[in-house]
Amino acid sequence: MGSRGRACFYLLLVACLGMMACTSQLFRNFGRISFSDEVTRAFENCSVNTDFRYYISGPDIYPHVIIGLHRDYRLDTQSLWKEMAMTPEVMQNIVGNMKEKSSDRQRFLYGFELIDPKGKPIGVWYSIMTSRTCLQMKEDGTIRIDTPDLDTFEQLNGETGMFMESG
Repeated sequence: MGSRGRACFYLLLVACLGMMACTSQLFRNFGRISFSDEVTRAFENCSVNTDFRYYISGPDIYPHVIIGLHRDYRLDTQSLWKEMAMTPEVMQNIVGNMKEKSSDRQRFLYGFELIDPKGKPIGVWYSIMTSRTCLQMKEDGTIRIDTPDLDTFEQLNGETGMFMESG
């Protein structure tokens, strides 16, 4: 490799390392959402955790998502989540309606654990697999958890259970 080739290689290496350093700083306040059989079972058994505040996204009858967020944390005030006074009976009704809606579209519901950037569990999430979100710890101490698309269930093709492409 000639001196020009080496110079290009080192320039590219420095650029890549710089991008990696910037990326890690940009995403340092983001948590993760991890699949959990235990959380799935808790929702399906209508187990209400008294340490959580519960919220839904979507229609009251057929929510797209239920989340439980530990009481030590607050949602961003600009979020579109609706808080629910959760009891086992309310959860049974909501989960039952969600199961009906998802089974009409040949989908299953899953539980996920919400985890902060340091790896600490802070809540739970229950939805179809294709619901998407972002979990960000904000500087003011609140948490930004994006609600999934308003047409989460409607995006599914009931005949094939596949995501439909939008125009």
